[in-house]
Amino acid sequence: MASFLDFEKPIAELQDRIDELRETAAGGTVDLAADIGRLQAKSDKLLRETYARLTPWQKTQVARHPERPHFNHYVAGLFQGFMPLAGDRNFGDDQAIIGGFAMFRERRVMVIGHEKGDDTASRLRHNFGMGKPEGYRKAVRLMQLADRFGLPVITLVDTSGAFPGIQAEERGQAEAIARSTEQCLALGVPMVSAIVGEGGSGGAVALATGNHVLMFEHAVYSVISPEGCASILWRTADRAADAAEAMKVTAQDLAMLGVVDTVVPEPLGGAHRNAAGAIQALGDAVEKALIALCDRTREELRRDRRQKFLNIGKL
Repeated sequence: MASFLDFEKPIAELQDRIDELRETAAGGTVDLAADIGRLQAKSDKLLRETYARLTPWQKTQVARHPERPHFNHYVAGLFQGFMPLAGDRNFGDDQAIIGGFAMFRERRVMVIGHEKGDDTASRLRHNFGMGKPEGYRKAVRLMQLADRFGLPVITLVDTSGAFPGIQAEERGQAEAIARSTEQCLALGVPMVSAIVGEGGSGGAVALATGNHVLMFEHAVYSVISPEGCASILWRTADRAADAAEAMKVTAQDLAMLGVVDTVVPEPLGGAHRNAAGAIQALGDAVEKALIALCDRTREELRRDRRQKFLNIGKL
């Protein structure tokens, strides 16, 4: 069962009561089915009402939920024959950004994405999904391979941002992000990008400059984290909720602004409550976007992709 977020406390209390009744009923002394059914219906209703009116800050919390599906889950659920390719042929291999050849619904593709990890050990190994320069240079190499072989590129974005450490800056973090963004724009093959959790800063844009940008219903996408924005504007991270509201980080706001093209619905209560349903929904949305792009010429794909991003912000 998914762990509960702070704003889900009333739902958690109901669920605890339901669990207690089920344990009592398991003893076989009393029939509590009616009481359990009534409380479960109340819990489901409260969950539905809560998620229908989430604030931007609450959506940020949902997007960061540690039990949301990550890159490896999407690969296992949507792709066959995944062949990971390692290294940037310059410095080393970055485990925060993973990519390789795969089959997606009978179509050969290149899939690239951020991996945050599932437990403490894997999160440290994957650096919590925060890419380093060698990760973005690896992404460039894989996109060039895809372009050479005429394979569509699918990217799955889930990062709080690129790694801000001094070693990354010394190895050219900003340049690597810029080169990755440039390579996205230069591709002569279809590119579909999906914001599946957090889309943070240039670390996200470097893998999200696609022909068609998808975004999960409760994902967030912003130039800086709400805490970072609040720290700059108000000198305190305590106003992160105000910053999230002002920055328009939600999928619904970004769709209205033309930053994302499609909002993908999540299962009730968020992707972390039904990973299989979320993975299937994303797969269907990616397939639909790819079908619409595959008839375009290389020149049309480049032109339309560039124009899409140049149009953002125009009145």
